[in-house]
Amino acid sequence: MPTPSTSRMARRQSTRERNGNAGGNDLSAPRIVREPMAGHKPTAATPIAFVQTILRAYEQFGADPAEALRSARILPRHLRHAQTRITAAQLEGFTQMAMRQLDDEGLGWFSRRLPWGSYGMLARASLTSPNLGVALKRWCRHHRLLTEDIILTCSVAGATASLSITENRQLHESRELCLLTSLRHVYGYACWLIDYRIPLQRVHFPFHAPRHADVYSLLFSGPVHFDALEAGIGFDVRYLSRPIRRDEAALCNMLRHALRFTVRQYRSDRLVIPRLRDVLRADSTGLRTGESLAAALNVSLRTLHRRLRDEGSTLQKLKDEIRRDIAMERLVRTSRSIKQIARDVGFHNEKSFMRAFKDWTGESPLEYRRGAGS
Repeated sequence: MPTPSTSRMARRQSTRERNGNAGGNDLSAPRIVREPMAGHKPTAATPIAFVQTILRAYEQFGADPAEALRSARILPRHLRHAQTRITAAQLEGFTQMAMRQLDDEGLGWFSRRLPWGSYGMLARASLTSPNLGVALKRWCRHHRLLTEDIILTCSVAGATASLSITENRQLHESRELCLLTSLRHVYGYACWLIDYRIPLQRVHFPFHAPRHADVYSLLFSGPVHFDALEAGIGFDVRYLSRPIRRDEAALCNMLRHALRFTVRQYRSDRLVIPRLRDVLRADSTGLRTGESLAAALNVSLRTLHRRLRDEGSTLQKLKDEIRRDIAMERLVRTSRSIKQIARDVGFHNEKSFMRAFKDWTGESPLEYRRGAGS
């Protein structure tokens, strides 16, 4: 990409400084940062201040951050300038390696380490909840098993549900990143659980707006307020009744890149499966190729395969599941012959269908029909 001109960079720098210092020292009202215009998200928006905060954890534990910085392609010149921005992917990679190297998912914030896998344990403990409200209550309760330096609370007032943080320990220079990350952990997980980006009515933090306040609107889907009494988020109470749409297999896949839900806005990673099931059910024989299925979903074939891989499935597996389900339904609910049903689900000959059906169910089509009838 071409390098922006010096004058353009100066204008951007001036704009960021005006945004970061708007309101001056007037503390009579909370600062608010509105959401950015749709489609206007810079690729390098994450402030280097977050990296510098994590570097203090390396100092605290007497560890060398050089390998983690190299892996994330964060250069020494990036660290020298307070206004430097890096990408979300760089922060994600650096944070993950830091947590592993320091064996502390709290990154030195708390009075004791949170060993690698601590937040995965919280996620697993909440996964079997009947709805989002119960899951959030469990998350908050189990978080106290990790640390009581901060206390997370889920509460309801009228039509608004809230997640708030009470501080029981001085967090000093790590305060901003600790509170921000703790909220992002639970908010990102909540969106993932119900497979929906929950719109926030309010986001608030108990410190002055930092120079990089604009980045907060990229992390939370709602207006952000500073100089509040405590850190927290608020959203429509009706989301608490939404059912959990994830299982253990999905959790295992998610945990491989869980930090993505901390440093980036939630983006659905499951909608392709129910849509694909609907498409295959509507035309299980006409849409036989990957290209035709991708076109029906209005995505590229590469994107379709990637999304299915991220969810622990494949195109062939889903096609076989739909063929099996349709075949089982027609064996039980219709009097169509085995040969006719084989053609219905895309098999050119009866013998191939019979072999596939036995692989799927452990029974031949005729045995399955007789068993269902009896």
